[in-house]
Amino acid sequence: MLLRNDQETYPLHSLPLPPIYITDPNVANNCLSALPHGTIGFDLEWKPCYRKDQPQNRVALIQLAAADCVLLLHICKMREIPHKIRDVLNGSQWIKVGVNIQEDCKKLYRDYRLSVRNCVDLSLMARSVDNARWKGRYTNPIGLARLLQTYHGTTLHKGRTQRSNWELPLSSTQQIYAANDAHAGYTIYTHLQTIAQTMTPPPHPDCYSFSCVSGQLYDRVNRFAWAPNNPNYDPGPPPPPKNKTPQTVKSQNAVSTTADAAESLGESSMPPVGSVLRQGISPRRRRR
Repeated sequence: MLLRNDQETYPLHSLPLPPIYITDPNVANNCLSALPHGTIGFDLEWKPCYRKDQPQNRVALIQLAAADCVLLLHICKMREIPHKIRDVLNGSQWIKVGVNIQEDCKKLYRDYRLSVRNCVDLSLMARSVDNARWKGRYTNPIGLARLLQTYHGTTLHKGRTQRSNWELPLSSTQQIYAANDAHAGYTIYTHLQTIAQTMTPPPHPDCYSFSCVSGQLYDRVNRFAWAPNNPNYDPGPPPPPKNKTPQTVKSQNAVSTTADAAESLGESSMPPVGSVLRQGISPRRRRR
């Protein structure tokens, strides 16, 4: 299937193998024990709120993707949190990568008291290792689909699935959607890391890497508080000011002319202040 975006056509991102959908904590522990060390795409899903006054729902699904394996951990369906998930999320042996995942990590701690260490924000990494392509404010997010189109030549099909109910048993469509998001993160990171290895010197990993411990952001090894920053990043020139259309200029001139005329009329018709005071009329308002 091909999707058209920005006048270009991209094939849909595809998984190397079907995802593993898990609702049992014992099965989750076994699968997590076999997860190889290294990079894993990381993402979360939860049921959306359908009313403005409704509090945000808890995380329902954790997605972890390696090169040829995607685990879908439906934790809202489990009787307990798999103990191995703490080892993976909190372990420095795995690099958890995704787009704008700082808030996801904070939410995961609020909902389940799970800390996530050694994370990479792919949007910040792209701006750091490919600054010539990406301009604008350093913290402006770059979408997952756009990064995938740029560095892998494929795209993601969003549709309505993102706003579906993630607390119900997952349909095959939901499983593929969730697995693709996590695996796309893994794929993008491998391409960005290849670019970083060609740079001399490469950007410091602290520009785009962090840990979220007890709901707070720190650098990768938990030494100091972290916020996204790259002192060597070039945001490019500021955007040009918006040009005024002829109609706008004409309208502004008309308003100015009307105001000038009103001011002139007011000055010529207003009696002297002394005369007004003698008549007992306030100089601010003429009596009709």
